[in-house]
Amino acid sequence: MAKKKQSAPAGTPAIAALTAAGAQFSVHAYEHDPAHPSYGEEAAQAMGVAPERVFKTLVAEVDGVLTVAVVPVSSSLDLKALASAVAGKRAAMADPALAERTTGYVLGGISPLGQRKRLRTVLDASAAAHATICVSAGRRGLEVELDPTTLTTLTAATLAPVARR
Repeated sequence: MAKKKQSAPAGTPAIAALTAAGAQFSVHAYEHDPAHPSYGEEAAQAMGVAPERVFKTLVAEVDGVLTVAVVPVSSSLDLKALASAVAGKRAAMADPALAERTTGYVLGGISPLGQRKRLRTVLDASAAAHATICVSAGRRGLEVELDPTTLTTLTAATLAPVARR
């Protein structure tokens, strides 16, 4: 995996954050189909990567605090487990418009990296089983592949089992 430099076509806050941190990552671009029913599954299919290695970024509210959950696209988010992972009592999916405003990204392109406001983050524990995982690079049709440890470090994420398979 080569270190990528930020360039105009692929430049997003997520890529800028990775570049500024000196992280090793790869960028994968594909043609986004607005008719596809799942952004994450579309990314996995387009890149030819197992869905267990492609992670989606979801924004939830835990006890009124916005929290990012990063889970495999082959799974769904277990809200109860997310609340537990951050010592909370109750979790619900965040309002989509609030998620977009707070992160600075649009749905289907929310990245756990380079968000407008840094939110507490929980990465599903299954990520540790992979040498690299893919997450949104901050735009539909654009993913970054990186070591899960790098993602955990750069987002100050908690590693916990929050995906329901």
